Amino acid sequence: MPTLLGIPGALRRDSTNRLLLAQARLAFGKATHAEADLRLPLYDGDLERAEGIPEPVQRLADQIAAADAVVIACPEYNKAPPGVVKNALDWVSRTKAGPWKDKPVAIISAAGGRGGGDRSQFALRLMLTPFQPRLLTGPEVLVADSGNAFDEDGRLKDARYQKALDELMAKLRAEAERA
Repeated sequence: MPTLLGIPGALRRDSTNRLLLAQARLAFGKATHAEADLRLPLYDGDLERAEGIPEPVQRLADQIAAADAVVIACPEYNKAPPGVVKNALDWVSRTKAGPWKDKPVAIISAAGGRGGGDRSQFALRLMLTPFQPRLLTGPEVLVADSGNAFDEDGRLKDARYQKALDELMAKLRAEAERA
């Protein structure tokens, strides 16, 4: 059974990206599910030099390495991914063994604006490029007006969003099984 790591790019417990991540897990199907915690110290070369890689950072790197596939639910804050996502990427890049290399990765987003996080996804793809994951290119899952996109049970209201998510997660599962 594959292991799917979900990375919520929002720290808020009730964020729409956490709702979207939950729907992605359902669409991915039967798997061992793990969720990353991006509550990490800010990257600081002096801290790294004095104390090494912090335990929460190493745990995240180990989760990425152990996963068969990763899905990142990334919000858009001021036309970019939130700082916690960039910080996590910076820290993980300092760990040994390159956990992202050849890892199947899907990016999804839910945002309050009409673009659904399109700029955030674009920027995140650029940020991930040096790590050489197997980034899926589509279908894009960009949930716009995310505060109104989910019903009271946390399910997507718009069938088009659900269809795109189902297709993307089926592709991610196929990539995970291919590895």
